Amino acid sequence: MPSVKIRWFGHSGFSIQDPSGKTVLVDPWFQGNPSAPSGPEGVGRAEFLLLTHDHFDHTSDAVALAKRTGALVVGIFELVGDLKAKGVPEAQLLHGGVGMNVGGTVVLDGFSFTMTEALHSCALGSPVGYVIRTPSGATIYHAGDTGIFAGMSLIGEMHPIDLALLPIGSVFTMDYRQAAKAASLLRAKAVAPMHFGTFPILEPTADRFVAEMKKVAPGARVIVLKPGEEATI
Repeated sequence: MPSVKIRWFGHSGFSIQDPSGKTVLVDPWFQGNPSAPSGPEGVGRAEFLLLTHDHFDHTSDAVALAKRTGALVVGIFELVGDLKAKGVPEAQLLHGGVGMNVGGTVVLDGFSFTMTEALHSCALGSPVGYVIRTPSGATIYHAGDTGIFAGMSLIGEMHPIDLALLPIGSVFTMDYRQAAKAASLLRAKAVAPMHFGTFPILEPTADRFVAEMKKVAPGARVIVLKPGEEATI
């Protein structure tokens, strides 16, 4: 399988670049993000912009990035409708502004996006995660902001996950122990922690997560990125 490049923008923001040259953004947040390696101008191009929920630390740059890159925005029904009202062109919103919902799968330009549940809060619709299948065959799970839930075992059973992007920061999401258990439930080949170190109240580093993974899911590769760094899977 050709290598897929994963870049972390800090917090929960990632870019996923397939060898075809097509790029998916998930929850990119720059303005007001103390861990961001650059401003939104650091994103060169994107074909898709996936949003997990409407909190500011996931959507603040969504309208501007959508307009600048021309990316198609994928999100839950209510959130996509809100972005339409905020000026994102209808042609850049999934299904013309209808979006999708939990359990649904859309296949677009060689990518498959399956929307999963997430345990969190939001004002518009429900928080979600995504299972992303790239044209080159890699499967990446972005959990969104979530606590651990038993259904992660079903996600791992139905989708052979090459890389799971899991929050570890606690306070608003799973802590390091829950995240390591989640990795075990998902049976992910590799895991990259996210949603930590951004603010003082969050878990400051991934050290405890790395140690816990050695006990709970020792067969999984752990990829700890610094904001702005890339890895390949």
